[in-house]
Amino acid sequence: MPAETLPPAPPRRRLRLSIGAGVVLALVVLSAAVGLGIMRGQASPAASLPLTDEGSSSEDSGDLYVHVLGAVERPGLYVLDLDARLVDAVAAAGGTTDDADLTAVNLARVLADGEQIVVPTMGAASDATGAAPPGDDRVDLNTADQAALETLPRIGPALAERIIAWREENGRFQSVDDLLAVPGIGEKLLAGIREGVRV
Repeated sequence: MPAETLPPAPPRRRLRLSIGAGVVLALVVLSAAVGLGIMRGQASPAASLPLTDEGSSSEDSGDLYVHVLGAVERPGLYVLDLDARLVDAVAAAGGTTDDADLTAVNLARVLADGEQIVVPTMGAASDATGAAPPGDDRVDLNTADQAALETLPRIGPALAERIIAWREENGRFQSVDDLLAVPGIGEKLLAGIREGVRV
């Protein structure tokens, strides 16, 4: 007796299977697209830092971080190009206020990463660099001339000139340790003059 063959599946059932498979495939593709979009959104959050003077996001403008304070329109943290100068940081902060004392800052100075810039108001700079307190006969690194610097141990004319040149190029010494940035001054020499200088 010949084996019975099953009749082919009705066309309607085959159509239902095809539609179901298509729907499942579409759901898988849609889920993958949504997941990829979420991951991309998490990988590149919007920049939260202030905008630079060009109006572009600070995230796109470089990787030199500077903190601008004092007599500027918008004090804050800014990200500038690596070769930025102090004038660029002031511009990024919206420019100076009317009472800013620009004679106390060197606008042409090249900036360093992580630097804090304080633009003083009129009179504040002279207060900061005024006369030494009574009994303090230390040499002020920010106001001393060459002759005063040469009174320090092991500081001759050449080193005194370098200290003044560094000050003119980079602005005020923020601490006595800044002397290490002057060519020819190392830890040993600094230790020998540390007690005789101030900023």
